Amino acid sequence: MISTYEEALAFIHGRTKFKKIPTLKRMRRFLKELGDPQEGLKYVHVTGTNGKGSVVAMMRSMLLESGLTVGSFTSPFITRFNERIELNSEQISDVDLVRLTNQVAGVVAKLDQALPEGGPTEFEIDTAIMFLYMAEKQPDVVLLEVGIGGLYDSTNVIVPEVSVITTVGWDHMKYLGNTLAEIATQKAGIIKAGRPVVVGQLPASAATVIKQTAVAKDARLYTLDRDFTVKKAANHRFFAQITYSGVELHQLRGQLGLGGDYQVENAAVALTAVQLFLTSNHYPLDRHALLTGLADTRWPGRLEPVNAEPLVLLDGAHNLPGIQALVKTIRDDFADRDVYLLVAILADKQYELMLGELASLGNVHITVTHFAGPGPKRPSADLAAAAQQIKARYPIQVAEQWQLAFQQVAQELSSDDVMIVTGSLYFISEVRHLFDAN
Repeated sequence: MISTYEEALAFIHGRTKFKKIPTLKRMRRFLKELGDPQEGLKYVHVTGTNGKGSVVAMMRSMLLESGLTVGSFTSPFITRFNERIELNSEQISDVDLVRLTNQVAGVVAKLDQALPEGGPTEFEIDTAIMFLYMAEKQPDVVLLEVGIGGLYDSTNVIVPEVSVITTVGWDHMKYLGNTLAEIATQKAGIIKAGRPVVVGQLPASAATVIKQTAVAKDARLYTLDRDFTVKKAANHRFFAQITYSGVELHQLRGQLGLGGDYQVENAAVALTAVQLFLTSNHYPLDRHALLTGLADTRWPGRLEPVNAEPLVLLDGAHNLPGIQALVKTIRDDFADRDVYLLVAILADKQYELMLGELASLGNVHITVTHFAGPGPKRPSADLAAAAQQIKARYPIQVAEQWQLAFQQVAQELSSDDVMIVTGSLYFISEVRHLFDAN
């Protein structure tokens, strides 16, 4: 019997993360034992290498402003596990999490005995708890973020109203493949017959795969720069002003609540998906509600300001495309300022390339460090060795303890400087706790 919040988390986190052979059969069996709680709800299903969480956050804000009740499932969490499962931007309560974990635990034990490969994984349990919670609450829509890939992801047991593929880039190659086409094939797995698909800016090889899959499944494809467009105003504001046109909206002008240039395309994808959901379900399209939703969107760890002067940002760029997007933002919005970067990256990422991208900027001062990581099998990278091989305008500093490094960098800042903590969502989660403690 699981009786406390801590016991619930210990049960969930104690499960295996992956199985050798990817399959949805185990997840379908798991949900059938639970009464198929995923049935009877409306979903928007979101995958992509980067941008998933930001797009979900924007959609959630716009749909709430439009008067709908909205469930959401995202990962990873920044501060508490409960962030992953929300209704109307309110996290699942500890009481509900304990109760639902108890409900699935018996089925997990049964499947541990019945299945040759063992019962559900950690993420499959997360997903099942979310489905049970949403089945109880019955929101108008559930925004469902894929964990990894799409084709065999445990969320891929539903037929969504709209599918979304934000980006395709290099990440999770161990599980998804070693070419962009292979990675795109996994992400295209969420495309369902006859259901529209919204895609952001994709590399050519990935776009080909997505298009072929959509055609094969008779799924209408809405592509950035073809079916919808977005432009950023010609200024260097951290919170971009945009003009969007697409589907039923023309020349929609507004400001984003999430900072960084990469949010411009995310906003366009979110606006398109929201329109498709609203119109197909006969909800009114309120321009003011959409603009207010975009302006009010908040999402932890995505160029999130935690101090105003000097400006301190937490950015969970955790792979090469994410770092490249951050580099573009620094070039566009902070070119006239000294930027101090505190960087820690997981060892299973392309950390040499990521660090090289950051070092290519002429106005950055980089300090590399390490942190505990999400577990012993996913340690933080030793960036000290990589730093010795990388040329930078200012020597890259190495710090053993990130807490001390943060204090040292913060003491060097003038009021006009910018500090950005980046490299891993898990890292910025640890840094956030330092802020909470203060």
